[in-house]
Amino acid sequence: VKFEKQSSRGQEYGEIDGKDENKSEGVAINKDDDDDADTKEINEKLVRISGLITKGANAFLFTEYMYMVAFMIVFGLIVLFVLGGVRNWTTGIGTCVSFLVGCITSIISGFIGMRIAVFSNSRTAVKSNESIGAGFDAAFKAGSVMGFALVSIAILVLMILVEIYKKLFFSAYQDNSDSESGTVTMYECIAGYGLGGSSIAMFGRVGGGIYTKAADVGADLAGKVDQGWDEDDPRNPAVIADNVGDNVGDIAGMGADLFGSFAEATCAALVLCAQSEDLSTHFTSMSFPILVAVGGLFACFLTSFFATHISPVKVEDDVETVLKMQLLYSTLIATPIVFGIAGGFLPYSFDITGKTVHWYEAAICVCAGLWAGLIIGFITEYYTSFSYRPTQQVAESSVTGPATVIIYGLALGYKSAIIPIFCLAIVIFTGYSLARMFGIACGALGILMTLATGLTIDAYGPITDNAGGIAEMTGMPKYVRKRTDKLDAAGNTTAAIGKGFAIGSAALVSLALFGAFADTVGINELKLIGGWQFAGLVVGAMIPYWFFAMTMESVGMAANAMVLEVRRQVGEKRRNSNYNALGDQLDFKRFGYVDIQTQVARILDNAKDEAKDSKDPKVLSERLTELTKQLKNSSEDLEEVYGKAVGAADPEALETSDEDYAKCIKIATDASLKEMIAPGALVLLTPLIVGFLFGVKMLAGVLLGALASGVSMAISASNTGGAWDNAKKYVGAGKLTIDGKVRGKKTDEHNATIIGDTVGDPLKDTSGPALNIVMKLMAIVSLVFARAFPSPDDGGYLQQMVGQ
Repeated sequence: VKFEKQSSRGQEYGEIDGKDENKSEGVAINKDDDDDADTKEINEKLVRISGLITKGANAFLFTEYMYMVAFMIVFGLIVLFVLGGVRNWTTGIGTCVSFLVGCITSIISGFIGMRIAVFSNSRTAVKSNESIGAGFDAAFKAGSVMGFALVSIAILVLMILVEIYKKLFFSAYQDNSDSESGTVTMYECIAGYGLGGSSIAMFGRVGGGIYTKAADVGADLAGKVDQGWDEDDPRNPAVIADNVGDNVGDIAGMGADLFGSFAEATCAALVLCAQSEDLSTHFTSMSFPILVAVGGLFACFLTSFFATHISPVKVEDDVETVLKMQLLYSTLIATPIVFGIAGGFLPYSFDITGKTVHWYEAAICVCAGLWAGLIIGFITEYYTSFSYRPTQQVAESSVTGPATVIIYGLALGYKSAIIPIFCLAIVIFTGYSLARMFGIACGALGILMTLATGLTIDAYGPITDNAGGIAEMTGMPKYVRKRTDKLDAAGNTTAAIGKGFAIGSAALVSLALFGAFADTVGINELKLIGGWQFAGLVVGAMIPYWFFAMTMESVGMAANAMVLEVRRQVGEKRRNSNYNALGDQLDFKRFGYVDIQTQVARILDNAKDEAKDSKDPKVLSERLTELTKQLKNSSEDLEEVYGKAVGAADPEALETSDEDYAKCIKIATDASLKEMIAPGALVLLTPLIVGFLFGVKMLAGVLLGALASGVSMAISASNTGGAWDNAKKYVGAGKLTIDGKVRGKKTDEHNATIIGDTVGDPLKDTSGPALNIVMKLMAIVSLVFARAFPSPDDGGYLQQMVGQ
């Protein structure tokens, strides 16, 4: 692909669809340069940078997988011996096997997503050289491959597991008691599949989240704030680690997270179905939860053609609309499919936990979740996209500094949780009224029915983000970076939509798992009035805050180590580089020094005249403030000219070596893998300790408390971070105008939004999304070990000791 070589930074803020910048084939702006030489240089850098990102991502994932294998062995043995010893060895072995299958499938799902992303990042950058539509297609199709592959593998493996267990549990579909070979026992064992998926998602989300935000925050602080470099400047040693983080956190971690949601929602619905005498004796009826997922996959398949063939992206304003319409079209297509599946595979009426349910009522429960997911997605877009007032207000607050940016962003996040919580409440009320806990499980299936589309638009964001970084680091023309920035701005919004979708599904999945747990241990009529229940609610509500604090602190520690390493490397280069020896080799004129020199002289002359003529001290003070800002910008431009001249005279003086990049990658890898252990232990061990020592009634309170506080906290944190990120992009794109003057990059307003974005990074990409796992994993652990806990009447072992 032939690239233009950018000769001037002045074109950075030009319109991407301008006359000279929207050509499908590169034509050199600087006619004296050799086009083929420029293209060869860019392509060589492209191969090198892509290779570094791929190598770093593989290194992190394989190291993380070593930790995961150790966890799988230890926790698998716990599952085997606890369930085998307390109940029977058939249950222990069956649950252990399904747990390991779920773990392996989750690992494969995350790995597939990561591999697709690292192949597609550079391709998206190259395609953006042709047009913004071509760049969009490359990123969207990459996200589609990940979305459809993950959902297809999840369904396929679960069906294979069911078919194998049908042979082992010979009384299945004949005996719906909890006998050793009955339907109930079989599906309780299969619930281990969800436990495995969610356990790996915990490490993928937390470990990957700490990695990506440690690298991102470290790169921003060391590069933008310390050195005044642009984002993804190749001189920044942390920039490769930052791009690696997008793949291991936002792609692999997110894929494992949503795979866990799918597995848990399906397993919860299957366990509840198995407890109905009318459903458990018919394989077709028992397959209803899996068929809902299959129907959703087909709806998403049809929907994808709207983005690629029917109404593709042609200009920049189309990007966000096309992505948003994916959610709407998939929901519209899926709605009649739900009623067709329910009418064809469920009996006209059936009894479940003492409630007579009609097939259309089950379909209504699924559709309630399906449409609630759409509404949550649109509300998230409204609060996080810079096309709407909430994020624009955050950007406008930058006039008074970073403090007001932080205040406005926090307020926005808290407000953004209101409507999604009401949507979830309606789904829960509708589901429980029509079909008890099975109805809530159907709501969870509904919100996950368009999972393939949700994964597509979620993966699209990190891919375009990486594409922009690659365009910057390889020296592609500025119009390519501007196109990828436009794609990325929409990607930030769709990533926020994806997070809202994931959080909403996690809340319903958690409640569905809670319902299956309550049915299994026999506390359907749980009384919340009681000492142990009250204590459980309070403790459970605290768990998300404890978890949140641990992950935020981990990001801060790792980012601090990253900043110190970057400062060390930059300082060492400056000490070792003999700039003075270059002497006459420094060609400043080539990089625009004369123009900047003339501009500075004009500014100073005008200021001198204004100082002599001014009669109002206030006016002169305001003029001096404005003059200071102008001189600061000119100083940064002069520093850049000097750096370019040095780089041209001695390319190795400012070159960041592969070894320098690798040191920052290692810091992020070591910190994230070390710091993910404590949060994971908190979530995995809490339900076991509470269930065995304090009893299932207190455990029920803990689960409900964690759900109630976790879902609101997750939504507000994710949307706050997303709004800060897009407020920064709003100002950086030159859309903020104050008193008739555009306040773009390298202004105080932009710096204020950078600080807000830096604070928001761990909120939206680490702690906020990881709360999904807190809600789900505690519930699935409780369900899998439900039969091993002491009975509700006896209470926990500690309760029995104190006689309460």
